[in-house]
Amino acid sequence: MLRKVWDYCIERSISCKHLRTVEMVLANNSKYAAREGSGKLATIYPRDNKELKRTLQELSEILSGEPGPYILSDLRYGAGPLHVRYGGFAERWVEADGRRVLAVSKPDGTLVPDRRTPTFQLPDWVPLPECLEPHLAARRGGDPAQFPYRVTSSLHFSNGGGVYLAEDKADGREVVLKEARPHAGLDRDHVDAVARLHREHDVLRRLAGIPGVPAVHRLFTVWEHHFLAMDRAPGLSLGSWLAHHYPLTRRDPDERDLPAYAERVRAILGRLGALLDAIHERGLVFGDLHPMNVLVDEDDQVSLVDFELTFEADDPGRPALGAPGFKAPPGLSGVAIDDHALAALKLWIFLPLNALLELAPGKLPSLLGFVRNRFGLPEDHAAELALPGLEPARTELDAPEPDWALVRKSVAAGILASATPERTDRLFPGDIEQFQVGGACFGVGAAGVLHALDVTGAGRYPEHEQWLLDSVRRDPPGRPGFLDGTHGIAHVLENFGYRAEADRLLESSAALVEQTTEHGLQSGLSGVGLNLLHFAATRDDRGFREQAIRIGARLAETTPQPPRKFATAGLLSGWSGPALLFVRLFEETGDGAWLDAADRALLRELEECVATDDGSLQVRDGEARTLPYLAVGSAGVAVVAEHLAAHRPGAESVAQLPGLRESCRGEFVIHPSLLYGRAGLMTALAAGRHRGDDPVAERAIALHLSRFAWYAIPFRGGIAFPGNQLLRLSMDVATGGAGVLLALAAVLDGTPVLPFLGGPRTSVRPDRGK
Repeated sequence: MLRKVWDYCIERSISCKHLRTVEMVLANNSKYAAREGSGKLATIYPRDNKELKRTLQELSEILSGEPGPYILSDLRYGAGPLHVRYGGFAERWVEADGRRVLAVSKPDGTLVPDRRTPTFQLPDWVPLPECLEPHLAARRGGDPAQFPYRVTSSLHFSNGGGVYLAEDKADGREVVLKEARPHAGLDRDHVDAVARLHREHDVLRRLAGIPGVPAVHRLFTVWEHHFLAMDRAPGLSLGSWLAHHYPLTRRDPDERDLPAYAERVRAILGRLGALLDAIHERGLVFGDLHPMNVLVDEDDQVSLVDFELTFEADDPGRPALGAPGFKAPPGLSGVAIDDHALAALKLWIFLPLNALLELAPGKLPSLLGFVRNRFGLPEDHAAELALPGLEPARTELDAPEPDWALVRKSVAAGILASATPERTDRLFPGDIEQFQVGGACFGVGAAGVLHALDVTGAGRYPEHEQWLLDSVRRDPPGRPGFLDGTHGIAHVLENFGYRAEADRLLESSAALVEQTTEHGLQSGLSGVGLNLLHFAATRDDRGFREQAIRIGARLAETTPQPPRKFATAGLLSGWSGPALLFVRLFEETGDGAWLDAADRALLRELEECVATDDGSLQVRDGEARTLPYLAVGSAGVAVVAEHLAAHRPGAESVAQLPGLRESCRGEFVIHPSLLYGRAGLMTALAAGRHRGDDPVAERAIALHLSRFAWYAIPFRGGIAFPGNQLLRLSMDVATGGAGVLLALAAVLDGTPVLPFLGGPRTSVRPDRGK
């Protein structure tokens, strides 16, 4: 198909692009690929509507009879694989909903968001080409009466289809509907969602009558999508159940709660094991056992859902999909695949860090040792969890009393060992966001890593600094922000003495700063303003100072939007960033009005906070989740409130500091990172040291330090840490080793954990406010 399209376009000089490998096609059509772009093999750019019409007509004949997935974001032309979408192809950006998104241009030149959603949308200024009118009518011509169920809510979406709650129109019975899209949701064997749905239907019929297995009603097709109707299994997923009941996420758990939790969990696991035995007795292997596929009801009875990977027990094959930390290692087949996953659950339910074992199987002995000791479990608990080629992965952090100087040296060594100066896209491995915002930036790129190595005493590296200089010349950043754009890179270059290059970066982003309305520290005006104050100090330049004051005034005059459903409060995108700028402007000018503005900004942050069941104050995220982190969460609010407290301890927002700090004391934190994990909570507690001794906080800091051993992975003679979701190693400031290094220096030496977060500076004159 690609060859036909390529020949057609090249012969007619029509611009086009395409995916380059079968692996890329598979990735873009996989179960959890982005729904708004999945299904695309090639994109063609006709010059005008006339060429669009001719291309569609001629290619439709050439590709007649070829199958292909339906592209949700596009309008399909006829019944074949051709789809049409109106969208941008030049890289232009605009702010929308507090973030930068790709843009298209209106006829008057105004840039508006290029909405990339899993539905077809035509901008209101664009007339639909006449050749597409019958195809849009066909898209809208479906008869809802053909659908035998009334959908009441959605439970889950993937590229393969959705999962919905629905009522049967005939009798009102509540069911779960599982949807499958043809040619979508491919696994590594190229099996699509429809094939898996039909397999699940057959499996559920074969397992009928087993308690804990949903009863199936019918399999049917409407339009091209296939649906399976089944009973709704009661309860919460085991993942949600853990979030409600796991004792180590709470501050100061009652030690008596741990054996009670262990007893309850072992009963649940016993029922799950019996359910799996019943499935095995019918000659089948469940094949996809992980926390989201296990439901626990109010009586701790268990059910299983999602049988699409279930297979014959005597089949030598293996499931082509699997959850990290639960999928069986090579060499296991049949019932042993379920046995392995159940053993993995026995570890996960006491310490949910299983994804680490994908990176370093050698972490298994230390993780098992922790759960056995902490929860009083027998020595043989989860002993059947075996990984091939297992060699214990120990670092200095596993020592009873780590040598912290050696730990920090080892973290720096791991970072330096990961460097790839021969690459042009990034110097150090970090969060995948670096491939969107650029590998040079402060948050997830080289600038932040080099800053961290320098300020923590690990040294300067001219060859890596040259990489940074070459990168910004070769690929100038397109964002002005501190963590994701020009100002963060300029900050580091200024500190390293590359003043001319720093000036060029600031000049290149001046127009973008004027257009920016985003307020946060990551991408917005507060990070820019704080950096301009830094330049005012390093250059003794009142011009930079006045620019920062103007930005502060813009932010102070802005009316914050009311809290949204999902969290924004915190250091990166919330009003904590402007509050920090306001405090620094007070220190610069002595004008107490800036402290008033800081207090108002933090009170806006506190509107997103709720008291949790352990009495801590955390940022609400959606209906059921709360967040304590530095990037988004109560720790980010707390560190800025500490800076305000240094000047105005009676501020209204400062009164909430105790509750914010309590959120930073939980023993279990899933990530080690600075902005999204343990390192940030630890440094938020240390930020309160200016107020005097706090034995409770110091004990919590010591506990955090001891628990970094969970995540530490030996790496080329050093220590590395996993990034977000624990799926890959990261060396960056936001999610990886550089951030951990900064946090250790902050806690052990008092080094500022991030620029602008050092101790309060001397005021021009004392505050005369509250």
